[in-house]
Amino acid sequence: SGDGVGERAARSGGAPPRGWRPPAPVLVPPLSRRAPSAVMAEGSGSGGSGRGPPCPGAASAFRRWEQLRRRATTPWARGLLAVTAGLGLLYAVLRVPVRLRDGLAAVTMFLSTLTPKFYFALTVTSSFISGLIFVFEWWHFRKYGTSFIEQVSVSHLRPLIGGAENSPPAPAAFSAGENETSRQNMPECKVWRNPLNLFRGAEYSRYMWVTGKEPLTYYDMNLSAQDHQTFFTCDTDALRPSDTVMQKAWRERNPQARIKAAYQALELNNDCATAYVLLAEEEATTIVDAEKYFKQALKAGEMIYRKSQNCHSQSPQHEAQLRRDTNVLVYVKRRLAMCARKLGRIREAVKMMRDLMKEFPLLSMLNIHENLLEALLELQAYADVQAVLAKYDDISLPKSAAICYTAALLKARAVSERFSPETASKRGLSTAEINAVEAIHRAVEFNPHVPKYLLEMKSLVLPPEHILKRGDSEAVAYAFFHLQHWKRIEGALNLLHCTWEGTFRMIPYPLEKGHLFYPYPSCTETADRELLPTFHEVSVYPQKELPFFIHFTAGLCSFSAMLALLTHQFPELMVIFVKA
Repeated sequence: SGDGVGERAARSGGAPPRGWRPPAPVLVPPLSRRAPSAVMAEGSGSGGSGRGPPCPGAASAFRRWEQLRRRATTPWARGLLAVTAGLGLLYAVLRVPVRLRDGLAAVTMFLSTLTPKFYFALTVTSSFISGLIFVFEWWHFRKYGTSFIEQVSVSHLRPLIGGAENSPPAPAAFSAGENETSRQNMPECKVWRNPLNLFRGAEYSRYMWVTGKEPLTYYDMNLSAQDHQTFFTCDTDALRPSDTVMQKAWRERNPQARIKAAYQALELNNDCATAYVLLAEEEATTIVDAEKYFKQALKAGEMIYRKSQNCHSQSPQHEAQLRRDTNVLVYVKRRLAMCARKLGRIREAVKMMRDLMKEFPLLSMLNIHENLLEALLELQAYADVQAVLAKYDDISLPKSAAICYTAALLKARAVSERFSPETASKRGLSTAEINAVEAIHRAVEFNPHVPKYLLEMKSLVLPPEHILKRGDSEAVAYAFFHLQHWKRIEGALNLLHCTWEGTFRMIPYPLEKGHLFYPYPSCTETADRELLPTFHEVSVYPQKELPFFIHFTAGLCSFSAMLALLTHQFPELMVIFVKA
């Protein structure tokens, strides 16, 4: 090798051969200056692991980082960092006002270049937008009773902000020892079948033909369809083809399809009572025609009812069929009594209603006594009316506007003819007058919407097929049939006019606490809007105050409109005012 050649030449004292170069020296640093990682790497490499020596660049970077860290921990380095941070903060404090001043100067220069036309266009645009918001808010409040902006903020923004209220879950049931206050907190918004509902073909349809307005809502008709399926169908209908057809007929939405199905059922069975009921309700265009169909239904219904009575104990299916046939028979007899009442045969109608109540005493939930009360008032048989009230105006029975206002009418009848507000204010009220006023206050507390219809402060519409007790729908149904009875008694409406508003002084917070009844339910408005037609203005109790956002948008619209008018009339002065 080259090393051997050089050594021999040196020992011999001669020169090395041409082209020979000494090998590069190998410099090994002392152990104390070598990085521990380098020593470990070498040791591991000599052990036969196959790894090469470490990268020299990584070792030098590590050494520089260690030196920097040690120098940064010294006191003079910390002082230098604090001085640098202070200088940066001082620069920011001195520089921000300069930038704000420059920005303000730019804004001032921009405003100085604007013309009066720009300010006029700006104020007109803002007035127009705020006016649109105001109109939409007002429409939403009139239609739904709430502010749209408030509803959106409560429903969507409050959960994002974190202000959602966690209301405790409502109890499933009340215990026997729970106090009356907790019971009053439960809103009662059950929808009831109107006991005096009109005939669709003979009355509702005729109204629509004359006025072009639909008197019934889809929600109301859907409830009636559910009632018909509950009353007039049972599990054994599949055994009889005619009842199977009628089961489908009650589910049809199209009136013509229902009538066509009724005729198909009669072709299969000429004694199908429910088919005659459907034709009487929807195809008959007069009360006389409806009465003819109901008489045929009565004949068929009585025959089927007698058959069901003989075999109702054989199986649960036969018992269900007996209940269905009983419902059909009671419905037909009641509608026949109503036909007689509408055709002027009032005594006949009263007899039919009394017989029906005596024959089926357990069906008091159908409120047949309200039909009887109206017919007796038409006969002016006030003693009989008082006898019916004595039976049904009981604390354990559910109340209605017909019960409460008929009781008030009878007590007002005893004093209304001689009642005078001026005389009563001088001498005071007598015992009979106090009783009459208390009865009126009781009736008004139960349903505060009725007096406006009886006093003709609001226009009436045809009553719906379903009503909400204590709601506007019940008030419409009661006043539609009983207004004539109040007018017939001299001075009754005058006494009502003088005393009905005094009820509200006894119940300043009707939604929280009542006087003689439960607190007024807060859900009546929504249900009444579903039951009553859209062209009817729903009565709301208690009256709601206008939301804040309606006042705000109205003020904003008025203010921006005033600015637009001033800018148009005095452009130079408004420009000077804005620049100032």
